Amino acid sequence: MTTLPPIREVIARHGLSASKALGQNFLMDEQLLARIAAIPGDLAGKAVLEVGPGPGGLTRALLRAGARVTAIEMDRRCLPALAELSEAFPGQLTVIEGDAMKLDHGEVMDGEPFAVLSNLPYNVGTALFVKWLSGEGWPPAWTSLTLMFQREVAERIVAAPGTSAYGRLAVLAQWRAEARLAMKVHRSAFTPPPKVMSAVVHVTPFEMPAGVSARMIERLTEAAFGQRRKMLRQSLKGVPGALDALGRLGIDETRRAETVSVAEFVALARALTA
Repeated sequence: MTTLPPIREVIARHGLSASKALGQNFLMDEQLLARIAAIPGDLAGKAVLEVGPGPGGLTRALLRAGARVTAIEMDRRCLPALAELSEAFPGQLTVIEGDAMKLDHGEVMDGEPFAVLSNLPYNVGTALFVKWLSGEGWPPAWTSLTLMFQREVAERIVAAPGTSAYGRLAVLAQWRAEARLAMKVHRSAFTPPPKVMSAVVHVTPFEMPAGVSARMIERLTEAAFGQRRKMLRQSLKGVPGALDALGRLGIDETRRAETVSVAEFVALARALTA
């Protein structure tokens, strides 16, 4: 195994500090990082996309697992530290300086299937997650998502109907994929420690339900949960045909969105897609 200096030493040598504006919090515990890298299974020889590697803590765990990593980093202060990792693992690491929100990840990965593993910057984590879950093309180019979120966001992704955490993120994550909370991470594991606890979510895609438009699911959930305290007859009245479809499907229009299961949202979207 390649011997590397401790991450803390790398950060000190390059004069790095976590940028609040970029939503950065650095993970130092290499055993913890190795456990995160192991969540998707054997990565030897596999393509992995990492967003926001920072000084390369998770990156080195992925490289040690044998992955071929493409890392997207917009903080150029971190590039010299990542260049050192490229030298330590010849041919395994490609670093792209840029904004992951503006890049086509399928193109970045040259059309090859890839796993996504990332300690996501807090300020873009949810937006990136929705980007990976969106679109009509399915299965996606990614084979799995293993992502660090604030624990509250992670719980919203895996939430069940009828719970306070259940909302749009849960439906988008679960209607054509399986989402599970893989690991909880204490705030003390980060430098600087964030104000909240974190958790790692693991998502794997399954077959997309037939006859359902992703855009319709997105539109329905946006309307329903945009006014989550209102009854469906109020929150969905702006979606053409939605109230009639509720009646045909036997879904009581006096219910609220948080009580509507993923399967019911899929059935409603199927009726409106047709």
